[in-house]
Amino acid sequence: MSVLVFRSASSARCTPIAWRIAGTRFNATVAQGPDIRKQIMDEIKVAMKSKDTVKSTTLRSVLSEVYNADKASKDEKVDSSTIVGILRKAVERRTEAADKFRAASRDDLAEKELQQVDIISKFLPPTLPESEVDSILSSILEQLPPANGPPQKALGMVFKQFYTQVDKSVVDAELVKRRAQALLAAKS
Repeated sequence: MSVLVFRSASSARCTPIAWRIAGTRFNATVAQGPDIRKQIMDEIKVAMKSKDTVKSTTLRSVLSEVYNADKASKDEKVDSSTIVGILRKAVERRTEAADKFRAASRDDLAEKELQQVDIISKFLPPTLPESEVDSILSSILEQLPPANGPPQKALGMVFKQFYTQVDKSVVDAELVKRRAQALLAAKS
């Protein structure tokens, strides 16, 4: 639910909307959750002042990915949900890289990747626990008509209904996929 708050257009946590009422222009803003982009930028400034090159480099690379998403989107800037998705993918990539470095007996590089994972993870909201994912998926499967076709089609309908109820940024997509497949297999 959006709440209109009248503030200046330069408010840090709000998106400007221009309203014209009876010839008078008001600067109204839509209040949003925490602005992750601003938090990242503030942390970059702190890291640069304290000369923490690992932290500043890591956050600058993530911010670069956010800017690339801004350029690719039709809107002016991507929302916080998309930024959280970018952060989760960055964590996943670095975790996979650390695993590969460990397999190649390069523990020094693996530690560097895991250090970057810790830095990025501080900006991620907590994910939905497995029990809540299971309860939502179970309620969706109860409402689902019996599937006559392939299980992938039923799985696609489950995902569609699940993600209309739950924001993608608050769940681990692999967990949802595994649990949906397991519950669907148990149902049939």
